[in-house]
Amino acid sequence: MIRLALFLIFAAGSLAAQDAESQSPDAEPSMTYERLGKILFALDPEAQPHGHGFELTISDRRVFVVTDTNADRMRVMVPIRSAADLTQDDLRRMMQANFDSALDARYAIANGTLWAAFLHPLSPLERDQLISGLAQTVNIARTYGTLYSSGGAQFGGGDSGDLQQQLVEELLKKGEEI
Repeated sequence: MIRLALFLIFAAGSLAAQDAESQSPDAEPSMTYERLGKILFALDPEAQPHGHGFELTISDRRVFVVTDTNADRMRVMVPIRSAADLTQDDLRRMMQANFDSALDARYAIANGTLWAAFLHPLSPLERDQLISGLAQTVNIARTYGTLYSSGGAQFGGGDSGDLQQQLVEELLKKGEEI
């Protein structure tokens, strides 16, 4: 019984020390709707509040950032095109990219539109994660139909690398004729 009491006291002290360490003075404050807005306005001074989020432009792409503070979630969305005429090949290629080359961003379909999207819990989101998520989302929208890439390194183990290498080889063959 005494051992159990000592163990519980020691465990509680260890947890308190770990908690104090995780709250270092260099830690970023929790992400809030207001802090998110400040970051987005720094990226695009013409950003506009839009419902429970914001609308802004990055690299000539319209970007929507939506928050749900009750669920502690946020979503970055970039419209790509109508989803009405997507082929099985289009869908397969997007799913392959979601596995290895889209990284933190994803292709998604909602309300008849093909979207690039990045989802994350709101409060633990750090500034650099937000900026990276925005860039990845815009990149997969921009590279839809070509590389299907977020612009970062590929995760690997999927099909995208081989498909992109095929493109390089095809172009090299065409270049041999010149």
